[in-house]
Amino acid sequence: MIFVGGVPFSSSSQGNTLVALMEDPILVSASNSFKAIPERKFSVSEESGMDRLTKNKWVYLFQREYGTVDPAFVDCRTSVSHMDSPNIVDMGLSQMLLHVVDHNMDAELDVHLVGGFEDVSPNYAYSSTRSESQEQLDGHSFPLCAKIVEALFTRPENFHVQTLFVLGHNTRRDSEGNAYPIFHGLVVETSTGLVTPACFDRTSRCPDEIVRRIRVTSAYEDPSWSGKLLETYDTQTDQFRIASCCWSDQKDISLTLKSLSDSEILLICSTSPSAEAPDFVDNLRRQWEYLIEHPDWRETFPRKQPRVFERVGDGGWKRC
Repeated sequence: MIFVGGVPFSSSSQGNTLVALMEDPILVSASNSFKAIPERKFSVSEESGMDRLTKNKWVYLFQREYGTVDPAFVDCRTSVSHMDSPNIVDMGLSQMLLHVVDHNMDAELDVHLVGGFEDVSPNYAYSSTRSESQEQLDGHSFPLCAKIVEALFTRPENFHVQTLFVLGHNTRRDSEGNAYPIFHGLVVETSTGLVTPACFDRTSRCPDEIVRRIRVTSAYEDPSWSGKLLETYDTQTDQFRIASCCWSDQKDISLTLKSLSDSEILLICSTSPSAEAPDFVDNLRRQWEYLIEHPDWRETFPRKQPRVFERVGDGGWKRC
C-alpha cells in the first residue's frame, strides 16, 4: 500500500497510479525541494576537490545491485537498489525487504525514487490509451517507474513515498530538445535518513569495480540471476560478497566492440547515448579489456565462490 502525506494514496485507475503520483501536490513540492539541493560529489582522491569518503563507511551500488545496511554498523537500516528493468522489480523488492521488515507487515517504510528521466515524449508515456505501437515508444524509464509503483501499491507493506524525482521531474533539455537527467544518483545519510543528490568518481566506486560492471551485462545470460537483483553486500558482516556470475563467448564480442569508435559504442551500447556520463565509453573499454584477458568466468569466480572484500582502517577495502 502506498501512502503520501500520511494518508493512503488512491487514483481513479491503478494503471494511472504513477501519473497521479507525479501530479500529487505534496510530491511535486518534494521534487522541487529535491531539485534545489546542490549535488554532492564524492571521491577518495586527495586532489579531487570533492567531498572525501576516506574514513567514512559507505556502500556504493552499481546498476542492478542492491544493498541493505544494518544498524549494527550504521545508524539506521536502509536498503537501496539500482533497478534497470521491470522484470526484476517484484523479486528485487522482496530481496531488498528481506532484512528490513522482519516479516512485520505493519512496518512503515519511507520510499525515495530517484533517477529515471523522460527518455521519450511525455505525450506517449503519460497517455492512458496507448496502442501497442505507442507502447514501444515508452522508452525505458516510464515502464520501469510504473512497474515499481504498481509493485509498491499491491504489496502488503506500508510504503510512504517521500520523494518521486523521476521522469519529468528529473529531466532537463538542451537547446535542441535532447533530454538529460538532472541527477544520476543519490546518497543516503544513515544517521538521519536524509537523501541527497550525489555523484561518485571512479575512486569511490570500489571495490571490484570492473567485475561488478561486467556482472550487470553477464547476468542477463546467466539463468541463475533471472528476475533478481545482484547480490553484492553482506548485511550481517559488513563485507562486499560479490556473488558469482558466469559468461560465455565474451572475448570475441569484446574484441569486436573494442575496435569501434566512441560514437559507435554510444549508439550500440547505450539506451540514451546523449545522456551518458563522460566516462561511459572508457568504462566499457575497461570491461572489454578484462574480458579479453579473462574470457573464462571461472578465472574470476573459482568454484563459483563470491569475491569477498572487507573494510580496512582508512575506510577502503581489501580482498579477503
